[in-house]
Amino acid sequence: MAAQEEPNRINSDVARADREAQLIRRVALFAFLINLGLAIMKAVLAIISNSLAVSAGAIDSATDSIASLVLYGGVKLSSKTSPRFPLGLYKIENVISVIVAFFIFFAGYEIAHQIITPSTEQPGVSLTVIVLLFLGTAVTFLFGRYALAAGKRTGSPTLIAEGRHRQVDVISSLVVLASAAMTYFGIQATFFGISIDRIAAGLVLIFIARAGWELLSDGMRVLLDASIDLETLDQVKTIIEGEPMVVEIKSLMGRSAGRFTFLQTDVVLRTDDLTKAHQVSENIERNVREQVPHVGKVIIHYEPKKREQVLIAVPLADPGGRVSDHFGESPYFALIAVRLPDGYIGKQEVRENPHRSLQTAKGIKVAEWLVAQKIDEVVMSEDASHKGPGYVFSNAGVTVRNISKRTLPEVIESILNSYSI
Repeated sequence: MAAQEEPNRINSDVARADREAQLIRRVALFAFLINLGLAIMKAVLAIISNSLAVSAGAIDSATDSIASLVLYGGVKLSSKTSPRFPLGLYKIENVISVIVAFFIFFAGYEIAHQIITPSTEQPGVSLTVIVLLFLGTAVTFLFGRYALAAGKRTGSPTLIAEGRHRQVDVISSLVVLASAAMTYFGIQATFFGISIDRIAAGLVLIFIARAGWELLSDGMRVLLDASIDLETLDQVKTIIEGEPMVVEIKSLMGRSAGRFTFLQTDVVLRTDDLTKAHQVSENIERNVREQVPHVGKVIIHYEPKKREQVLIAVPLADPGGRVSDHFGESPYFALIAVRLPDGYIGKQEVRENPHRSLQTAKGIKVAEWLVAQKIDEVVMSEDASHKGPGYVFSNAGVTVRNISKRTLPEVIESILNSYSI
């Protein structure tokens, strides 16, 4: 059954990635067409109205259309594979995010230029100009919301960048619309000699600088292979530690490329069986992909645990050291750390069984509890090879010892003899 599920899971991941890539390309194409249409419309309105503010809006939309065209081409390229780029071309999306950031800065420059440049001719704004500018602003707002939603759903930095850019464009479009409306209604309001529309345009520059800087810094972090966020790393670490055979995580690194996350980890496993180790590696990768969105690749290096010390669990009938014959119902467990080279007992403690009072599946719960304590061996007087606890210990790489000794010192002596200590 597991062998059939693995190909199905891989095919499902591939199909989902293809659907997301198609959505990104579609949004990018819509962005280009919308921006091109707005640029043409504003250019015509600028000629008709002789308005510098409308001219600035036309220049802004024209730069947006160029950026959207680059965006569309970049997203197309980012889905290509090549032997020269074995990890894919996903970072092209981040390159484009940086390019979009510079277009935002350029748009801000154009607005600043319009603020400081005095108008030599009085604009003539008609109601038709105002209506069309309003419609253009509404289209920009709705498309920005759509791009942001698609970007968050797919995890694409490109679409998120496009959505944020459109949000900035809405503000600048409102400035242009307000300026045109004030001209149409003959309002000549000033504040300390500065017109209201120029003050509003100055506020727009703050939003432009902030949005551009966020896109630029986020894109450059990815291009420079900065680590992914600590929250995601902690989530991956928890998933790996949840695998019973994992004894230690020696290293864990992650980086982003486009909308995908690439992870690499070195783990120590409680087994030297390559078949079991490979199965553990596949389990970790499957769990990571199921719980962490948009994982492009998971590289897992594993090595067996060096057995310099073993932690052994022994069921006890009482704290004095009398061995219990009933594993799941044992009221206590002794945890004994034995150093293999010389048989030194490094730690010996007695813990209460937290699952003794359970009515059902207490043996499995106790076994899982002991595995969580990172034990290497467990002593049992009964054969559990075909029972729930036996399967738990087998999957975790825990050795089960069947010893019929009655006291804890006798059990320890028997274990030391088995290691020839």
